[in-house]
Amino acid sequence: MKTLLAEDQTMVRTALASLLRLEADVDVDEAVDGADAQQQIQSSAYDVLLTDIEMPKLSGLELAKWVQNTQPQLKMVVMTTFNRAGYIKRALDAGVSGFLLKDAPIDALVNSLQRVLAGERVISNELLLQALDQTDPLTDKERKALQLAQQGLSTQAIAQALFIAEGTARNYLSEAMSKLHASNRVEAARIAHQNGWL
Repeated sequence: MKTLLAEDQTMVRTALASLLRLEADVDVDEAVDGADAQQQIQSSAYDVLLTDIEMPKLSGLELAKWVQNTQPQLKMVVMTTFNRAGYIKRALDAGVSGFLLKDAPIDALVNSLQRVLAGERVISNELLLQALDQTDPLTDKERKALQLAQQGLSTQAIAQALFIAEGTARNYLSEAMSKLHASNRVEAARIAHQNGWL
């Protein structure tokens, strides 16, 4: 099983890769972030992508969307320390076949990878029910505007980054704040992040 492990925390990545390499049928390459994983996927063939969600340059969810559009045959498993329903729903929408918490035992991880390769979806029933029960109220445009606001960009800078008018950017932020019952854009970004919608 040719596996690409994308994880930006060096200690977690190297420990996990070492444990996976103890398995007889697992061959692991490591990627330091989503952009590195994207490059490696373009230059090598993999059976499974095992990726963290929160990474610099390209998040695991952004990477999953890219894989879904460019390498649909590549099986994807997301792992995270965050039990956030929004992440699970967005991961499923991006074609991910497995969603695991990082505190799962290594044998459970290997078993999950094998099941995903066999065509199964491997997601805890509890997590799946939680994900289906909670709907992301944000549109993609509102999410992008909030992500930029979370980085400290002004409304003008957000408008430039999204190639839209400043008034439109203000409307996206205002709609997001209203939907999340937030008093300002910082609070809206925090609420969306906590729910896994950013």
